[in-house]
Amino acid sequence: MPSPYRAIFAAPGTKSFSAAGLLGRMPLSMFGIGVVTMVSQITGRYGLAGALSATLAISAAVLGPQISRLVDRHGQRRVLRPATLLTLAAAAGLLISAQQRWPDWTLFLFSACAGCVPNVGSMVRARWAAIYGGSPQLHTAYAFESVVDEVCFIFGPILSIGLCTQWFPEAGPLLASCFLAAGVFWLTAQRGTEPEPHPQGEQARGGALRSRGLQVLVATFVATGMIFGTCDVVTVAFAEEQGHKSMASLVLATYALGSCAAGVIFGLLPLKGEMARRWLVGVCAMAVSMIPLQLVGSLPFLAVALFVSGLSIAPTMVTTMALVEQHVPRAQLTEGMTWTSTGLAVGVALGSSAAGWVVDARGAAAGYAVSGVAGALAAAVALLGYRRLRTQAEQRPGAPVPQARGGSDAHDGDDRNDGRHGERDGHSKDVVA
Repeated sequence: MPSPYRAIFAAPGTKSFSAAGLLGRMPLSMFGIGVVTMVSQITGRYGLAGALSATLAISAAVLGPQISRLVDRHGQRRVLRPATLLTLAAAAGLLISAQQRWPDWTLFLFSACAGCVPNVGSMVRARWAAIYGGSPQLHTAYAFESVVDEVCFIFGPILSIGLCTQWFPEAGPLLASCFLAAGVFWLTAQRGTEPEPHPQGEQARGGALRSRGLQVLVATFVATGMIFGTCDVVTVAFAEEQGHKSMASLVLATYALGSCAAGVIFGLLPLKGEMARRWLVGVCAMAVSMIPLQLVGSLPFLAVALFVSGLSIAPTMVTTMALVEQHVPRAQLTEGMTWTSTGLAVGVALGSSAAGWVVDARGAAAGYAVSGVAGALAAAVALLGYRRLRTQAEQRPGAPVPQARGGSDAHDGDDRNDGRHGERDGHSKDVVA
């Protein structure tokens, strides 16, 4: 591992909470596609499977920021464990109701309840911010977590679909639930790196979304999510038209692979200059990268085009998380990061629906026009909101950088805080989720 990445893991506890975060984030790429595969295999009803997937996404978009707001107020351990238990109970109910062929309304009920799943990526990023907030190491940490996100999206769907089709239909969502339980309970057992909670009185009224800068980021991420949702649906349809539907997952993996490679390199760069300008360039690069997709004629060309398009994803995501830290009060940092994920989830749902309609009406190749429109929309929103992002970060007067909790219940004890402050004096992500 290059030295900048080795350096961020010098702080005690960082390896453990990052590993726990990897496990806890696997369901993000496994559960939805696993439910689609499970329901379509058991019932043969793709319409029902898609509706349940949309229900999961909408529920997570509505409940996710509320869970994160409670985390900022009461701490990760006190909130994440009950929320995870509720999610696991809902997931179990969903699997049983599908396997037993219960009425459809039970499937939708359990899917809606499963939306209270914690945004583990935001929790891990908050821990990195508590350790390296305000230092160059935070950029490297965010880049590393962006790479972890892409690893999840490369292997998660393949694992989930493979288990559902080769073992038994419920296997994919079941394994995703096990990953969630293991990741969250391992993460919350590490009290020494948990950020200190902020009582309600310290939090600004109206939630993190009152920040004008965060509003720009979330609105842009809705359009960005449309790009992702469109590419997923249209690529599967295009591969089927080419007579190689099984290759769709590999072609989509090149998309994530491009982002993964860019994230690794981006984390090694000593970046200078205005952060908002870097973010604007990244969004515009994502928009421009949609143009070659309008010309695809074969799967190899599509794989290359998606790899190039993916190069702009991780750097933009990393910069977005850093901007959230600038524009959201410290007492609402976790909630602010979760709102960006919510914007992406809403965009994915919108993009998938629009792309599916276009594919049915005009064919797979025409579906990439939706990606182009979504990219142009993202660039337009980013340009219009650029001035907001250049303003001074919105922070409560006297609000400190969130500190890791420390304490005797952590495996490394109180010495961690002394060592961490020493590191911050010497050279001192939230990570993308």
